[in-house]
Amino acid sequence: MNNPVEMGESQIFQRNMMTSFIQIAALVILVSYSVMTVGPFTGLVIWGVILAVAIYPLHLKLTSLLGGRAKLSATLIVVAGLALVIWPGGIMAKSALMSITGLASDIKAGTLVVPLPAEKVASWPLVGERIYSVWSAAAADLGNAVAEFRPQLRDMSEWLLQKIGSTVVGLLQMALSVIIAGVVMLYADRGYQLSSSIAKRLTPVRGQHLTDMSIATIRSVTNGVLGVAVIQAVLAGIGFFAMQIPHAGLLAAIVLVTSVIQVPALLIIAPIVFWVFSFAAPVPATIFAVYSLLVALSDNILKPILLGRGVDLPALLVLVGALGGMMQYGIVGLFLGAIILGLGYTIITDWIEQGDHDAAAANGDG
Repeated sequence: MNNPVEMGESQIFQRNMMTSFIQIAALVILVSYSVMTVGPFTGLVIWGVILAVAIYPLHLKLTSLLGGRAKLSATLIVVAGLALVIWPGGIMAKSALMSITGLASDIKAGTLVVPLPAEKVASWPLVGERIYSVWSAAAADLGNAVAEFRPQLRDMSEWLLQKIGSTVVGLLQMALSVIIAGVVMLYADRGYQLSSSIAKRLTPVRGQHLTDMSIATIRSVTNGVLGVAVIQAVLAGIGFFAMQIPHAGLLAAIVLVTSVIQVPALLIIAPIVFWVFSFAAPVPATIFAVYSLLVALSDNILKPILLGRGVDLPALLVLVGALGGMMQYGIVGLFLGAIILGLGYTIITDWIEQGDHDAAAANGDG
């Protein structure tokens, strides 16, 4: 016969197991539905927190200047941020949309043409004759090329229109993220304590170090990579609009993307400068060339100023993060992906270096 005591313990064990299973299942269901509920806002919230971390030192300085009025400081920063996002971003988006719409219409109508180059292009030193020859050939044969590849060009134009639409949505998302950042800054102390507590639970010895290092990395990437890209794009756009260059907003947006993914802006700006010399008077063209050169090379000056203490991320890592983030989250992901990968790279690198340091110390003690 079975021992009544053993049977009682077995029943208690089964009851406890079933209770634990129900509790865990309920927790998993609750967390799953919570994640699905906030899922559409995940990118916005993360980007808002990143913005808050990046500009929090500015918030502290402004709060001090305003006599400790933190809410007023956060409000002013949010208003300025919204102006910076909506005004230049709206101009670039509108210009890009008009450019793509016009291009799509020309492709569908079969009226897309390349204008003949000015005669003075051939007189440019070294490359003038070659450029004039290639340009003239493109102007003469573009009609046949468009007719041959019209279906592909039509698909491409429709794809570009979709991307412009998603960019407009992305600008609205960035505006919402700026508002979220303003709210987060008001509770920065509580957020820092919560982050430190979670990090200490994960790794009691290095939790505080990882928290501080993550903050430094976010500020480094945001200011040194993304901030420089935005400044370059805005300055380049000012020059393009001043010279009344067609598709100026679209070109400025291209400068922004290439700067984020660490492609030199000079590669985009230099051909535009050459093209301006083909139709503009020598004096304004020269002024524009000097201005554009300063804009293209400004990252060499801005990065040391804005980068601060942090990490020197590999260009390939920033490229993968920016492109992957843009494919996943749109225009917000262009900025978000680089920061997330940079943060992961910094944490993993620090963890490996610390492990090597501990191993070397243990061998030395031995």
